[in-house]
Amino acid sequence: MRIPAAGTLPWRLRDGELEVALVHRPRYDDWSWAKGKLDPGEYWAVAAVRETVEETGLVVRLGPPLPEARYTLLGRDGTPDDKVVRYWTAQVTGGDGHLVNEIDEVVWLDVPAAHTRLDYARDRDQLLALVRLHQTARLDTWPLVLVRHAHAVARGEWSDADPLRPLSADGRRRSAALVPVLLAYGVSRVLTSPSERCVRTVEPFTSAAGVRLRTRSGLSEEGFEADPRTAPAHLGRLLDRGEPAVLCTHGPVLPSLLDDLEDRLDLDQPASVEVVEEFAEARDDRLAKGEALVCHVVGTGDDARIVAVERHLP
Repeated sequence: MRIPAAGTLPWRLRDGELEVALVHRPRYDDWSWAKGKLDPGEYWAVAAVRETVEETGLVVRLGPPLPEARYTLLGRDGTPDDKVVRYWTAQVTGGDGHLVNEIDEVVWLDVPAAHTRLDYARDRDQLLALVRLHQTARLDTWPLVLVRHAHAVARGEWSDADPLRPLSADGRRRSAALVPVLLAYGVSRVLTSPSERCVRTVEPFTSAAGVRLRTRSGLSEEGFEADPRTAPAHLGRLLDRGEPAVLCTHGPVLPSLLDDLEDRLDLDQPASVEVVEEFAEARDDRLAKGEALVCHVVGTGDDARIVAVERHLP
């Protein structure tokens, strides 16, 4: 049986020195990363943030993903189970540090001390990957999330103006499922096409997060057809701001935006092949309806570069 789990490596700079947060589990008397098993139907990224809050009391925003860990455990019946743990870098955005779940101590350590303190060799893979990101100025990122609106009522079943076409029942379920995903990346700015199906895709998130929903006619199909320059201009302004952001639009608009972002892929890094392949798959699909494509960006404006990409599919 496969056991899926997720966790984070919270990091900070203290007097210019990189530090990471480790947790101690009294049940096993070991030091490791904050992590835990996925709830049924839960996204990996959502579980990573939830488990970090439960084990450290710290609210985090996910950054670039790190190498996963795979190892074998003996189940209660004595049969081997394969555990797969996915990790992310994470920046602390809140929380009181109150420990509530299986952990009796959280410590911030510099890299050499953390390397020594960790009880499992496999946990050092994530630490070394985080250090490499820091050394190459790719650790301190911000997320830019492209969202294609969720499934709407079919055009043939709708007699009113197309911009008023609502989400289907499946689309409404998907818009609700996007809420914890976008929360995991700390999104604080939302731009969307004013079409009903786009607004309703991101509105549950803006309501839950207390984030203002901003509509832009240039992100609609009609606005893009009238002036194809407007949608890329909105994307450019988000890149200038460098704030965790979501841009929600339509399939016909996405190729123009994805072309602009493709030019910003960071190719001067060891993981460039994986980043390019992941991005290419999303571009070729023009994103699935209801998909969130998370681009982890370093820098702003003309200097903005995408160092990692994640697809969150329905």
